[in-house]
Amino acid sequence: MNIRNASLTDLGFVKDIVHETIQTIYSRYYPKGAVDFFLSHHCKANIETDIISQNIFILEIEAVPIGTVTIKEFEICRLFVLPQYQGKGYGGVLLNFAEQIIANKYTKIRLDASLPAKEIYLRRGYKEIESHSILTENGDYLFYDVMEKDISISDSQINYNGKVFNPKVNSENGEVDEETIFQYHQSSNILWAEYTGGEVIRGHLIGTVSDKGILDFHYQHINEKGQIRIGKCRSTPHVLPNGKLELHEEWQWLNGDKSVGSSILIER
Repeated sequence: MNIRNASLTDLGFVKDIVHETIQTIYSRYYPKGAVDFFLSHHCKANIETDIISQNIFILEIEAVPIGTVTIKEFEICRLFVLPQYQGKGYGGVLLNFAEQIIANKYTKIRLDASLPAKEIYLRRGYKEIESHSILTENGDYLFYDVMEKDISISDSQINYNGKVFNPKVNSENGEVDEETIFQYHQSSNILWAEYTGGEVIRGHLIGTVSDKGILDFHYQHINEKGQIRIGKCRSTPHVLPNGKLELHEEWQWLNGDKSVGSSILIER
């Protein structure tokens, strides 16, 4: 798996990913006039402009482009994964990547949410701030919401020692769920944790904490099938309105199918 800046030679790949996803998925939620509007909005000329500005990124699996995201200052735009690769955690990987890029400079993230994506963003902590409708051809309407998420962290020196987390969201290929409990410890910039529950009999992780509270660690556990599973993860903290932490994770198995996934942990 690799995420890189798109170049002009990728113009056709980006357009194909965006248009195939819109034609396959959006047609289930929107009338034809709205779908045609989306397609014309994401035309070659607009995509080319964003590539030249170095705003577009491509997600590759074994050098095959399967997803894309556009990042403009604190806005996430044009996030699409080919239909045949959806439900495997790649959308979450792209979203985590975009959020981490934005978090380096800004304290909020904004995006336009289509009908099929709105519920996903709500689960990720985004809030609806505006609703819009556009009259398109044949009298069809396009409805979408503007959503924002506050990612400000009042104290960059987050200390995880003694904090307890539960998974809130996880990819289908993950093995932790709402029943799994993570108990974190921290000394200086070293982090470790024990976790158990759900499919996990016993697990451990160890890694480091950055100045902004971002976690990079490796994990291993024994599941109910008696299998030893090993992986790596990057976890980005977000502060909730109640002061609790929410960890947005991008992870990959290092054994088995070596697939990628994304998850969200919430502080208890």
